[in-house]
Amino acid sequence: MSGSRLTVVPDEGLDPVEVYNLSRGPETTTQRVQRLQREARLLAREQIEAMGRDLDDLARRAQEIADGGEAYAVGVREMASRLASDLPQKAQSLRAILERGSKG
Repeated sequence: MSGSRLTVVPDEGLDPVEVYNLSRGPETTTQRVQRLQREARLLAREQIEAMGRDLDDLARRAQEIADGGEAYAVGVREMASRLASDLPQKAQSLRAILERGSKG
């Protein structure tokens, strides 16, 4: 007679789950508001970080267009060149503001 086999399920792709301690009782309204505010700040941070990555990706694409030669119109290449130099600075500014906000 063989027992059932247990397998380990990888955590990849799963959101972290908070374990609720049943011995501490229900959340008060204040505790719930504080928890929701923490969650909202975390979600906002994730979105800002994603936006920074998007700006970096767009800067790389803009540089490719700026370097694309005659395949692109002159005005498009010029605008792409300006974006390629400006977007990384914007992304860095976002990150700096985010870090200052997390320390305060």
